Order: sequence, then structure tokens, then C-alpha cells
Amino acid sequence: MSVDAEKTGGETRSILAPACNRVRIFEEQRRKKEMAKKPAEKPKKVISHSPAKPAAAASAAVTVVRCNVSADSSSDSSSSSSSSSASSSCGSNVKSGKSMGSSRVKNGNAVVKAAKIVPHGVEALTISLAVPLPVKRCDWITPNSEPLYASFHDEEWGVPVHDDNKLFELLVLSQALAELSWQVILSKRAVFRKFFDDFNPTSVANLDEEMFLSKRVQNSLLLSEPKLRAIVENAKQLPKIRQDFGSFSNYCWRFVNHKPIKSGYRYARQVPAKTAKSELISKDLMQRGFRCVGPTVVYSFMQVAGLVNDHLVTCFRYNECSHVAEKDHKKQQPEETAEKSCKSDESSPESKLGS
Repeated sequence: MSVDAEKTGGETRSILAPACNRVRIFEEQRRKKEMAKKPAEKPKKVISHSPAKPAAAASAAVTVVRCNVSADSSSDSSSSSSSSSASSSCGSNVKSGKSMGSSRVKNGNAVVKAAKIVPHGVEALTISLAVPLPVKRCDWITPNSEPLYASFHDEEWGVPVHDDNKLFELLVLSQALAELSWQVILSKRAVFRKFFDDFNPTSVANLDEEMFLSKRVQNSLLLSEPKLRAIVENAKQLPKIRQDFGSFSNYCWRFVNHKPIKSGYRYARQVPAKTAKSELISKDLMQRGFRCVGPTVVYSFMQVAGLVNDHLVTCFRYNECSHVAEKDHKKQQPEETAEKSCKSDESSPESKLGS
């Protein structure tokens, strides 16, 4: 049923509703009369901010974050009063700048703290401390490797060596690889040094074989008897090499032109057990009376003594060992030129006439 309306006294009055109840509007009329009697209130002033230019808004509007309370401040002159009231309500005075950066916030206790200012409308990025990535090593060093073995890889293996006693030590340890692993050798390194008198070639060469072979380490020989005899024999041949080449270091490094060979292997399966260069050195050593110095032993010696850089290119030690080798090569160049000049002076006709 539609609702009919009739005019009574110049006013519209509803007559019937769908439920046949009369709708009273007297209260509405009374409210209108009371509202007319009250004095008209002044409308509140609404400050409207004109939209700022994009560039000006980005530089002027900033967000100050402190103690999980954010306050929006603008550099517009019309909003200076509102910004000061907002900052005081937070219990702090904020000095805002036109550019990004850090601001100083002073709280009620006169404690100055740093606050980060971010342009309005720009998300603030949380900068977290960088977590150091794990160091990439050669594939044969795994997370389960012993710390002593990992330190040997990081600090010693592949570093160029020029000291004769050190080279002799590394040659002996490379010979021991035929019977022991690097892990076992490194764990017994102090025993090796005591056994061979700190790898002094002269002391090892003068050892009595019977007493030498009678020495026991935990009721067993450190190495097999043929290997021990070979080490003593090799120590006896070192003085001849020093006489011919000046030092054992010069003899070894002349095979690689006094500069390490960079293999540049990417995978462990590419690293060989021996090379043509190790076969050449092995053959020359055997001709000079050395024993138990096959191509595989010699190549292990070349790797550990730094004559060849067999660190994988993905290993952090590859570049480090290369830099050390370049520095050593630059240092040795002036010495080599000085030796050549001395030799040329001695062989010149003028020196012969003077003598």
C-alpha cells in the first residue's frame, strides 16, 4: 500500500504507514523551533593547504620517527604553528631540515637523541648489519674438515717458499704423503720436526742410520724404513745442489722461471696428480742422487711450496697467493740483475787484464 500525504496547516503530515500506525511529527516540529531560538554559531575555520609542487613536497615534508611515535612536519610557513604543536604533544622539539639526513631530537629530560628524517611519501628502509658470507675455499676443504687442515690451506698451502730449510721440510712431507694423509701429517708435524731436527739438512745428513732407524714414535716408525733412508740420502745431496746453483731455492725456482705457474682450474677434478714439469724435475733430481722423488711426489711438493698455484679460481686464496708471488718476483728482479752484472764484470776482458 502506498503512503498518502495531506497538507494540514501548510505542513506535510504522514497519514498512514504500512502497519496502519500514525507517524507523529510533533517532536520534529518542536526541535526545529528550539534550533531557531538558539543563536547561530560561527563556523569553525578550516585551514586548507594547497597542494604543493611534487619537488617542493618531497623536500619539505618529512617524517620524524622516534620511540615508535611519528610526527609529520612541513616546511610551509602556514603550517609552522601546527608542526610545533604536534612536536610538543610528543614531548620533544624536532628540528626538521629540507634535505634527507639525521636530525637531533631533544626530549623533556634534555637528552639529545638522533632521529632519522625520511621524505614524506617515501618508505623508510631498515638497514640491517651485513651478515658475513662464508669464505669460499677449494672443494677439498669442507665444513667438516679439521680446523688444522683448513688453516694449512688458508695460510701455507700454495704460498711461494724460498727458504732452503723450509723447502726441504716440504719435500719430506710430500714424500710422506705416499704413506700418510695431510691431516695425519699435520697432526704429527711437531713430531716430524723433532724427529728430523727442525729439518736442518746438515743435521739430517749426519744422522747415524742405526740410531735414526731405532727411533720410535708410539712404538712404531714415523715412516717406513725405505722412506727414512731416502730422506737421509736426499739431505746428503743438498750441499752439491747449493754448490752448483747457490741454494736449493734457486735450483727449484729455475724450473718455473722464478714465477709460480697459475693453473686456473675451476673444479677439483681438473687438478692433475702430476704434470710434464713435475716429471722433468723428478728426472733431474734422480740424476743428482735423490730418492723417492717420483713425479707425483714432486708435484705435491710444487703445490705446497707455491711453485704452482693450484688453488681453484673460485677459492679466495687463488688471488692472494698470486699477489704474494708477484711481490716476491719484483723483489727478486733487482737481485738477479745485480748478480748478472757481477758475473759480467768478472768475465769482462778489462777485469782479466787488471788481474
